[in-house]
Amino acid sequence: MDNDAIEEMFQSLGPVTIKRMFGGKGIYAGDLIVALEVDGEVLLKADEVTIPEFELSGCRQWVYEGKKTGAPLRMPYWSIPDDAFDDPDLMACWVRLALEAAVRAGVKK
Repeated sequence: MDNDAIEEMFQSLGPVTIKRMFGGKGIYAGDLIVALEVDGEVLLKADEVTIPEFELSGCRQWVYEGKKTGAPLRMPYWSIPDDAFDDPDLMACWVRLALEAAVRAGVKK
């Protein structure tokens, strides 16, 4: 996914910064990472507060195979519901949830 499309998805948060990482991209609102782009798919940050909403919407958690153990590693990033891609207001709700999860994660550190 190109940076212009990513910036459009996150426009409700204001300017975002996109940095290359993990063979994909990290998407930041200020100093907080709110999403990843991996293999052309944007995945939103979630936590114990927001995961139930992602699950209810049929989203899937990003899981990848660990290099050392081969065990699946569950990451705190989830797919975006398909209907959000056609509705900027709905996309704004989802990216705000990701920002809220990022803020809570930052407070814990």
